[in-house]
Amino acid sequence: MKPAHIAWLLGCCVLPLCATAAPPEPLRIGFICPLSGGSGDFGNSARLGAELAVQEINEVGGYLGRPLELVLRDDKAQPDEGRRVAEDLVLKEKVAFTVGYCNTGVALKALDVFQDHRHLLMVPVATGSALTARYPAAESYVFRMSPRDTLQADFLVREAVLRRGLKRIALFADRTGYGEGGLADLKRFLAEQGLQPVHVARFDLGVNSLVTEVQAAQAAGAEALIAYSVGPELATLASARAAARFGGPLLGPWPMSFRTVWEKSAGAAEGAMMVQSIVPDLSNERRMSFIARLKRHAGGTPIASLMAAAQSYDAVHLMLRGVFQTRGDTRGPALKAALENLQNAYPGVVTTHDRPFSPQDHDAFSINMIWLATWRAGALQFVYSEDARRAAVMRRKAE
Repeated sequence: MKPAHIAWLLGCCVLPLCATAAPPEPLRIGFICPLSGGSGDFGNSARLGAELAVQEINEVGGYLGRPLELVLRDDKAQPDEGRRVAEDLVLKEKVAFTVGYCNTGVALKALDVFQDHRHLLMVPVATGSALTARYPAAESYVFRMSPRDTLQADFLVREAVLRRGLKRIALFADRTGYGEGGLADLKRFLAEQGLQPVHVARFDLGVNSLVTEVQAAQAAGAEALIAYSVGPELATLASARAAARFGGPLLGPWPMSFRTVWEKSAGAAEGAMMVQSIVPDLSNERRMSFIARLKRHAGGTPIASLMAAAQSYDAVHLMLRGVFQTRGDTRGPALKAALENLQNAYPGVVTTHDRPFSPQDHDAFSINMIWLATWRAGALQFVYSEDARRAAVMRRKAE
């Protein structure tokens, strides 16, 4: 047989084997957030951030040729559903790890699913302090990329009392677990300054007006309002503040930054201030490039919460750093050990995280790493110009 014929026969044998070679197995990542219902605005912002991270990672080869695959689940902001989809991802889908939860109450219902099965959960958005306090960090498989509520409440009290010299503070909080926890924290930090609130207003979600409550705070001599609630109710409070012509500052936690607060209040949120981990900054090229890419990825979908999107984006990238450090071992104990001792800093869009976690601390943020932002003409801006300059510098965690 001629050599040419032998080559042809070999080609017939080899080519089908090459053509049927299995593609690399994807690295499957669980993702849980409210994609529908009342919390769908910031849940979908978080989804867009995570999707963008996966898309960018896959464009440069994924993990050593393995594409990343986001396995999405909608918890509908319902605790029982949040637990059900956690069991689905951990026990049935057997994803490598999970990035998830926007609502503290939903996450709390599901934490034992991850802990009992030693499955790593990275929380990108939910801020309830209990999430990283339920289990001792040395034993816990729960990590977080958002500033917890105790930091935010402490920050708000320091701003009002220490920086602005205000002593007569009125507190507003909804009757959910989120509002209850925030109110308790605010009272505690006021007490540390030797103060008690001059007025406390409680309200249900869906409240249509808070004018009477703001007027009661005025009558009590309040110099400032500090609120703990979610977007729609914070918009209602901003409108009530304007209607009652309350001249003091309105401060709140991170949901005050939701786009719906500005829109629902019809601009009455002008000047309202809130805690943020990220603020748009034209002088920060990496941050503005991320925002531009995020908007392109979203198409016509509005970004309700930049903070939710950016923290979810960073969460996916940071987790990939952990996978590289374990050389592909995605078992919970291996990822936990890697995150607690990350060998290289991660230059994220929120900040550059240098040793964000340790065996004693699973929260990526300390109080020196968050900012005060405000609504100005429908855009989020830094309250203090010096913060805009400092935001581009690596922020290491305080001891």
